[in-house]
Amino acid sequence: MTRLHRLRGAGRKLVAVAGAPASGKSFLGAALCDALCRDGVAATLVPMDGFHLDNRILDARNLRARKGAPETFDAAGFIALIQRFRTEREVVYPLFDRARDLSIAGAGVLDPACEVVVIEGNYLLFDEPPWVDLAGLWDFSIWLDTPEETILQRCVARWLAHGHDPEAARTRAERNDLANARRIIAARLAADMTLSDP
Repeated sequence: MTRLHRLRGAGRKLVAVAGAPASGKSFLGAALCDALCRDGVAATLVPMDGFHLDNRILDARNLRARKGAPETFDAAGFIALIQRFRTEREVVYPLFDRARDLSIAGAGVLDPACEVVVIEGNYLLFDEPPWVDLAGLWDFSIWLDTPEETILQRCVARWLAHGHDPEAARTRAERNDLANARRIIAARLAADMTLSDP
C-alpha cells in the first residue's frame, strides 16, 4: 500500500492488476480499492470484462468457444477507455454481467472525484498488439503469479457454479481458460510488483 500512496499527486492515477483467468484479480482489485478508500483516497475498481464482444459477433466469427481470448474483446475500445480515464473527469463504461453472459453499455460511471482507478483484467500486461499499447498507460502495475493447477481448479469451480456438469466444466476450463492462461503467461510484460499465489 505504501507504494500506491506514493502515486498521489497531480492527475488521476491508473493501477493495473493483471493475471491469468481465475488468478484473483477481482479479489485483489477490490481489496486495494477498499484499503485506499479507508485511507482517504477516492478509488474505483474497473474490470476489463465489459469489453467482451457480444456472443452474436463471436458466433459470426466462429470464436464463441474461445470467449475470453484476446481476439474476443474490443481491445481498441478498452484502450480508448483507459486513455479517457486520464483526461476526462467523468467517464461512463460498460460492465459484464456474468450471469447473463453479456456486456451492458453505460453500466459503470467513474466519478469526477476519483483519484485512483484500479483496473483488473487478463491482458493489461500482454505483449501482443494492440494490447501492448496499454503498458505505457499504467502508473503502477501488479502481476498475479498463479500456478496452473490452481487456475484449472478455480475455473472448473466457476463453471460448476454456472450450472455446467463436472465433465463440461472441466472441458471448458481446459480447452479455453487454461489455453488463454498459457498464452497470457507466455507473453506477459514486466510488472512493477509480482504477487505469488502458493
